[in-house]
Amino acid sequence: MTPDEEQAALDRLRAICTALPEVEERLSHGEPTWFIRGKRSFTMFCDHHHDLRLGFWCAAADGIQELRIEQDPDAFYRPPYVGVRGWLGVNLDTEPDWEDIEELVRAAYLLVAPKKLAESLA
Repeated sequence: MTPDEEQAALDRLRAICTALPEVEERLSHGEPTWFIRGKRSFTMFCDHHHDLRLGFWCAAADGIQELRIEQDPDAFYRPPYVGVRGWLGVNLDTEPDWEDIEELVRAAYLLVAPKKLAESLA
């Protein structure tokens, strides 16, 4: 990917995350990360963090990480650090399915958000 394509991927991910209620962005471990009410992260951009991938990590419900990796190991992976907690790594170096990414980010948000806030989106 070119630097412009990488920036476009970040911009698109940013737009998806910040469209959700009470989300703010700040750097965490040197990467853009999205938090709910400034406290609980649900998605983190990964600009070749610890490997050669451009992608993001997001919270995922039990079993989703394993299922997605099994279905498409080129698009999904177990990220370092948070992978043991079930988070899913999503590769943006390939042709990403942005509709699927929106669904994954929304699911991550709903998983992490306080109950009343999550209910407001249902």
